[in-house]
Amino acid sequence: MGSLVSVIVPTRNSARTLEACLVSIRAQEYTPLELIVVDNHSSDATPDIARRHADKVDAFGPERSAQRNHGAEVANGAYLLFIDSDMTLAPRVVGDCVSSIDLTGAPGVVIPETTVGDNFLARCRALERSCYLGDVSIEAARFFPRQEFERVGGYDETLTGMEDWDLSIRIAAGRQLARSESHISHDEGDLRLGPMLGKKRYYAAGSLNYWGKHGGSNPSAANIVLRPAFFRNWRRLVRHPILTAGFMSVKTLEAGAGALGLVESWANHRFSHGSSPRRTETK
Repeated sequence: MGSLVSVIVPTRNSARTLEACLVSIRAQEYTPLELIVVDNHSSDATPDIARRHADKVDAFGPERSAQRNHGAEVANGAYLLFIDSDMTLAPRVVGDCVSSIDLTGAPGVVIPETTVGDNFLARCRALERSCYLGDVSIEAARFFPRQEFERVGGYDETLTGMEDWDLSIRIAAGRQLARSESHISHDEGDLRLGPMLGKKRYYAAGSLNYWGKHGGSNPSAANIVLRPAFFRNWRRLVRHPILTAGFMSVKTLEAGAGALGLVESWANHRFSHGSSPRRTETK
């Protein structure tokens, strides 16, 4: 029997996807495994679904990073795996991650991720994500030995976006991250443009802290439209011209939404630090 692996799933109103996520975790070939759900005060059936499958269900917030850190604190495993509630795992994901650490001594493991969904935008996102497989500038680690996670203090709770890249950079500290052979499927569902742009705007607002910490250490993350991965995979994109045009159009709109979020964040930062517009007095 191997070392205990704790799988931590943060949730908030995740009823649509959570059952499939937790069932896939329970179906892992590797044992022993501990399943922890950290719910941010959901108003749907999420807590009930979680209690049917998880070893422990805690209520905690306010953001994903805080939920993940809380899950790590209450976990008992020698290894920690962080899974989003709209993901499902191939049966050998956990075992592959443990084997990768045993073979390489790496401080973390990147798990390849594919996208599934129900409409045109989801198919566009699936094509985009297929370009990122094997791209170390885009993919982030999800599986860590506990001592490595604790050494760097876990997820940075001041970040409301790009926290996965931040943790991978800090944990790697110049070392090579391992990769699993098995993959994760990300269920994008019925994607809608409005919520996609709203999400990009929200998370971009918190990215100033990330760039303040890491500067230009990950230029591919800054350029969300013309990423090197797209040029490397140009043959694949040429084979799917309509989907390529679709996702490039969405990326352009997301860049605009992200820029708006950055401007709003900068303005709020200035205001909160005492800067205010000058008032012109008239005689």
